[in-house]
Amino acid sequence: MSAHPTSDMNDVVHQRHRLGILTIAAESRRVEFGYLREALDLTGGNLSRHITVLNEAGLLDIEKGYEGRRPRTWVSITGTGRAALAAEIAALKALVAMHEPTEQPAGS
Repeated sequence: MSAHPTSDMNDVVHQRHRLGILTIAAESRRVEFGYLREALDLTGGNLSRHITVLNEAGLLDIEKGYEGRRPRTWVSITGTGRAALAAEIAALKALVAMHEPTEQPAGS
């Protein structure tokens, strides 16, 4: 008997805001902190904490710099982050597949 799909879920990745950060970061080379804050409707402090957790887990890289005279923070997903995101999506797909209704033949 195989393990339940939820056993393949990563607690660091599965948290909804972190999953959002990773999916947005996977869509581009790098993403700016302010864009993530607005897209995910988070406070700066809350977003910063989630980014720190993902960075400490090796799933995101953080780059600080300036755009003109304004300080900016960009994040990018790492190879490990892409693999963790792909595994999370696979586990979610397996879970959904378990609960999708099966077609019943007409007249059943």
